Parts: sequence; structure tokens; C-alpha cells
Amino acid sequence: MPFAPRRRRPPDEPPPGQRWTDRVPTRPLARPAAGADRFPPHDAPGARPAPADPWAAAPPRPWPEPPADPSGPGPASPRRLRRPDWRRREDDVARPEDPRRGRGRRLRRRAVRVLLAAFVLQALVLLSLRWVDPPTTAFMLANEQGAVQQSVPVEHVSRYFLAAVIAHEDQALPYRDGAFTWDELSGRAEARLRGEEDPSGSTIPQQVAKNLFLNQSMSIWRKAVEAGLAAELALVVDDRRMLELYVNHAQLGPRVYGICSASWYYFDTPPSTLSVDEAVQLVGLLPSPGHVQRAPGGGLDFDVEDGLGWLSRSHVVNAQNRVPRHIAQQGFQPVEDAGVTGLAQDQPDTDDDCSERPEDVAELVAAEGTG
Repeated sequence: MPFAPRRRRPPDEPPPGQRWTDRVPTRPLARPAAGADRFPPHDAPGARPAPADPWAAAPPRPWPEPPADPSGPGPASPRRLRRPDWRRREDDVARPEDPRRGRGRRLRRRAVRVLLAAFVLQALVLLSLRWVDPPTTAFMLANEQGAVQQSVPVEHVSRYFLAAVIAHEDQALPYRDGAFTWDELSGRAEARLRGEEDPSGSTIPQQVAKNLFLNQSMSIWRKAVEAGLAAELALVVDDRRMLELYVNHAQLGPRVYGICSASWYYFDTPPSTLSVDEAVQLVGLLPSPGHVQRAPGGGLDFDVEDGLGWLSRSHVVNAQNRVPRHIAQQGFQPVEDAGVTGLAQDQPDTDDDCSERPEDVAELVAAEGTG
């Protein structure tokens, strides 16, 4: 079979069955001018922009500035911002405060403030006792009959009386560190719990704390407070001042307090001239001073209205049997070891040496009619 001759397709005619073509009419490229760059840089004027790199990393998206966190000075954490509300932890959710818890916290703060203020005030009062003579005491205020008292420097008190006080009340005062020893305190506490008699008695620092701040109650709680005050007092007051506070505020009669008033009330003499016998009699009144009165013309009279004069008399007799022997053995050495040197009659005269009878004592003697 003979083949039909192939017809040459014109260049502009598309092939059979092809509806479109990507062939575009071309025109010859213009030659660059002499001396011009064939491939100008992309940033040159009129140059085509550089094609984008398909493998280049996408630029980071700017993170929006988080809002300020009301609970702190800086911005809030992005993690906390991205956390959905339904996934919040319990500590992120603000709970309303329980009014009872807030009230209890306020009460505790007030209690701490009150205790701190009381401690500071107590420390200041105890520290002031190193220089200031208290105008009154808890024992004097509790006396319904009134109190007659006048302070005198311990240097103007008879050394017989000071030696008798140390021998009768607290022989370890000049040689002990602190207000008491723990062995003595524990022994007294055990005897108290068993209902037995006190084996040693209170020391002079304990009696000073009791006379100045407490009452005559014999409860275990009062004894505990007395021990605490005495321990604090012994830290700020030396032995000399402790002895001076004791002899000036100890009760020596139903209304008489301190050696200045007692020496004039009973013996019509200043405290610097007390003899051994007079000093021992006054020391014997310390355990039971409420059942004695001045005898007509001077001296001690145990014939009192309450009928308990025998109690005070027994303590005086006990002191007369023990104290003079101790003074004869020790002399005035314990007094000097406590910080009081020299003799009372060798001290220069002062305005507060109790060399004259106090007016309150004179009025008391006149009222009783025992002058």
C-alpha cells in the first residue's frame, strides 16, 4: 500500500490532537552594550529579585508580650498563660481566707506582742533595782493595816545584823552563783509534792523576789514564778545590792518593814548601833513577823490579841540558840565576802543614813502608847 506523502506542518500550527502549547513566540535577545556586566547583581537598579531559597528556615514568629502578673513584679510565665483553665493546679486558684483562721492569727500575734512587752518591762524593772529603791512592794500593798518603811544604805547597817541575816537565812549567798542551786530547788520541790516540810527554805534572792513582786501564797505555781524571778534578779543584781534590798524591805512586824524602821520601833536606836542580841532578836522575827508588837519602853512583846505570839517567840528563841554561835565562828567575813566592807559606825554621815527616828515610826509608837 502506498504511503501518502507527509505534509510538512507549518511552524505556527499545533500538532494534531493538541489544543495548546507552551511554545511562545521568541525574539532575539538584545546584546549587552560593550563594557556592561552580562549578569548584574540582584541589588542593582532594575535587576530582578533573587529567587527565594526553598530550603531556608522560616523566620521565627514574634511572641506576643504577656500581660503583667498581679502577684509579682515581672510578667507572667508563658507556661502559666498557655495552661488551660480546666488544668490549673489547686495552688494557682486563689481561695477565700477563712475568717476564723484570720482571727486566730491576729489573736496569736497580739498574744506574742503582749508577752514580749511584758518581758521587756520586767527586764527593765529588774535592771532598775540595781540603783533604785522601790517605793513600795507587793507585800506592803497587800497589808490592810498599812506599812511603815524607810530605806537605808547597807553600809549604815550594823554588821551584827547583816552577819545574823546571812547566818539565819542564806549562808551560801556570798559563795553561790545565781539565786539557788538546782539540787536545793529540786529537793524543795520533791518535799513539797510529798507534803513534807521544806528542808532548806527560800534563799535571800527568792525572798527578795517574793517580797517585791508576789504574795504570801504557798502554791506550787507561785513558787515556780518566784524561782524564775529570783534567777533573773540574780543576773542583774550583785550580792551587796541583794542584801541591801532584803534588809530594807523584809517584814519585821505587823506594819513594820525594813531594818531602819524596825531598829527605831523596837529599840529606839539607829540600825548602825544594833548589838548582837538586838540583831538576833530582829532576825528571829523574819519567819513570822505578824505576831509581835513593841513592848512598853522598847523591846519585843509577844502577848498579842490574835494569840499567836508563841509562834513568833519560838522563831526568836531558835535564832538565839543558833545565830550567835555562827557569828562567833565566822565573824564578819561573810558580810565582807558579800561586798560590804568596814564597820557601820565608821561610815560618814549622809542624808539617808537613818540616824534619826522616822516620823512614821514615831507616829506608830504614839498611836500604840508604848513610848
